[in-house]
Amino acid sequence: MGEIANFVAYIYAPAVLVTPLGALSIIVSACLAHFLLNERIQKMGIVGCVSCIVGSVVIVIHAPQEHTPSSVQDIWTLATQPAFLVYVVATLSAVLALVLHFEPHYGQTNILVYLGICSLMGSLTVVSIKAIGIAIKLTLDGMSQIAYPQTWFFLTVAVICVITQLIYLNKALDTFNATLVSPVYYVMFTTFTIIASVIMFKDWSGQNAGSIASEICGLITVLSGTIILHVTREQEPPPPPVGTVTWFINGDSLKSPEEEHLITHHRLDEYYEP
Repeated sequence: MGEIANFVAYIYAPAVLVTPLGALSIIVSACLAHFLLNERIQKMGIVGCVSCIVGSVVIVIHAPQEHTPSSVQDIWTLATQPAFLVYVVATLSAVLALVLHFEPHYGQTNILVYLGICSLMGSLTVVSIKAIGIAIKLTLDGMSQIAYPQTWFFLTVAVICVITQLIYLNKALDTFNATLVSPVYYVMFTTFTIIASVIMFKDWSGQNAGSIASEICGLITVLSGTIILHVTREQEPPPPPVGTVTWFINGDSLKSPEEEHLITHHRLDEYYEP
């Protein structure tokens, strides 16, 4: 349901506004984990939550107005403008370089390889999803867009990009710690998505320099808060080594047999206290 709502949001609002607000889900998750799973939020984690909220408010206040195209053909015109074609060629070239050269050599040691592929393809996913959403909206309004080949082209691009994202995001999660993958991926995905949307849909056209600067500052604040929240998240204690006995006392201190007086059982008829 959340992803459906996110999909609908891209129809009615620019990606410059929708994508950064995804950080609010991180805050909700942290709060639910605190109350339902007893995961404590550190003081700096609270600072991270506040930073995300403040940055989101700044972005909402200075967000540009959405200019909805009147047909899929209008979206196709935006997608085939020279500036966006240069971005697409550069993105696909970077993805091919990462897949063919960097992944075999550095994929297991550098987190930016897998997440770079996910983020670059994710930016194309968002603009394609936005195009599909607008086509669906226009169709429901009585102006059918199903017959246009551009509609099916955007759908094909979205499916390919989503599958690619899932493959390489799973590789990143299998190779690196999720507490590191989540903030890095969010920062990279948000950055590339906003760049793609600004180039294709011209989200910043008509805005003054002050509003654009405020949006960028709000974005930086949200990204910083996200990183702080993840970095300061309480780590789970490592599992005990095989063959040792451990237990919790009063829910917060961990002891081992070497730290406590135990009764050791050798035979059924013999006990002694060490």
